[in-house]
Amino acid sequence: MKPKVLAIIPARGGSKGVPRKNIKELAGKPLIEWTIEEAKKSKYIDRIIVSSEDKEILQVAQKFGADVPFVRPANLAEDTTAGIEPVLHALEHFSDYEYVVMLQPTSPLRLVEDIDGCIEQLLQENAEFCVSVCEVGQSPYWMYTLDSSTKMQPLLKQQTLITRRQDLPKVYTLNGAIYLANIDLLKQTRNFITEETIAYVMPVERSYDIDTEEDFKICEYRYTNL
Repeated sequence: MKPKVLAIIPARGGSKGVPRKNIKELAGKPLIEWTIEEAKKSKYIDRIIVSSEDKEILQVAQKFGADVPFVRPANLAEDTTAGIEPVLHALEHFSDYEYVVMLQPTSPLRLVEDIDGCIEQLLQENAEFCVSVCEVGQSPYWMYTLDSSTKMQPLLKQQTLITRRQDLPKVYTLNGAIYLANIDLLKQTRNFITEETIAYVMPVERSYDIDTEEDFKICEYRYTNL
């Protein structure tokens, strides 16, 4: 049977790197609209809610088809608020869903095929947690720390230094696009990253996470030059 899936889009109003980032226009649409549109195409998501303390963001989200069942408390929208807290707060309002998928609006290049692919992978592998990742461009096997005299120390200890890029192990990083979990277990762990979490690999070209004005320009360029 198809599980009941709740999508939560957390979008606070106090962005520092890019002011009013979540409703700033990207290629002619408010940033948050790109995520709402893809979530609405999902064949698994039953309801899409936006969590924000900002009334303007909530109005924009509602305009484009997301539910806004509450206003997030201001103390859960501070710079120091852990990302899991708005999700756990939202889950206090719902009890009839099995899984929750957090979709950050700062990943506008993410497609519905990524969202549904992540859900399908979790179900097929009987997993309880799944997050999106992408392959890194700069390998940590070629990274170093420097001591006080600027002597180099390998970040990852190796018996033999890998000198050819072709021989480097593939390494992945969280791309911030999709966080999926069994709700009951998420309430226990209070974290999407556990020892049981599996990875859904996304293409690098859809893995931009907007944090700066430069990120914004890169994503806009990709959309306007498709």
